[in-house]
Amino acid sequence: MPISKYEVFAKVVELGSLTLAAESLSCTQSAVSHCISTLEKECGFSVLIRSRAGVKLTEEGARLLPAVRRILSGMEQFSQISAAVRGLDAGRVRVGAFTSVAVHWLPGVIKRFQRDYPDVDLKLLNGDYHDVEQWLDEGSVDIGFVSMPIHLKCECIPLMTDRLLAILPIDHKYAGYPKFPLSLCADEPFISLLESSDHDARRALEAAGVKPNIRFSTKDDYAIIAMVEQGLGISIMPELLLKGRHDNIRVSELVPEAKRTIGMAVTRSGNAAPAVRRFADYVVKWVTSGEDGQ
Repeated sequence: MPISKYEVFAKVVELGSLTLAAESLSCTQSAVSHCISTLEKECGFSVLIRSRAGVKLTEEGARLLPAVRRILSGMEQFSQISAAVRGLDAGRVRVGAFTSVAVHWLPGVIKRFQRDYPDVDLKLLNGDYHDVEQWLDEGSVDIGFVSMPIHLKCECIPLMTDRLLAILPIDHKYAGYPKFPLSLCADEPFISLLESSDHDARRALEAAGVKPNIRFSTKDDYAIIAMVEQGLGISIMPELLLKGRHDNIRVSELVPEAKRTIGMAVTRSGNAAPAVRRFADYVVKWVTSGEDGQ
């Protein structure tokens, strides 16, 4: 099958709409529909369910999608390696990151990388730990920033050890403590990330044998900070996330001390692509040089 069918299928799934996919690919909606219909005819089954609300994958289409993404990734590697052999700096790098890295590292890394390699197309996806690991697993990104360890088949490069800190309302009864005992999280109202993304705090609490008194859960890091500001509870956040902020909260070291290790995972497919490897090198240099302000 021509590679265009795969590209169209992946783009429709990504955007959830034939119309949006057509706009993104600079073609007509009828051309997109024709590609999908041809793909379905050649596969012998439907890959999409169409409705007024958009499109979604059939069960068979969901099984096909990872293979399609691997084919597209392989074609991208082929293109980048061919360009590298010809002495061209081109290609595509898809990066998945959680909030603190997306805010404090990537703007500087991307600025420097694009200055040196303006013809490389960069795509950034921002989510939580669960999102990034899912993107890595399904091949939606080439590089993903993670809290180590992870259990995916990727090359994983440790980048930085980041302290975890307690955040409390400014007038909290324990705000004057020089350090905050983790054991108090068992009694105080605790604001948590969703369980699928709360790797750092959960690991620290489990290591201390503490079951937190979870009052609220959210997917958004900054929503937690805002809720703590309003006196709705306490929480545990990474130091990098709190860097440069001036919220009306009390930030305290934890007892016992807790940390996370930020890593950069490179997928097996992305590892061979010259532009991906080059971008990964820029990240390592950025962090190890201290340009992130740590």
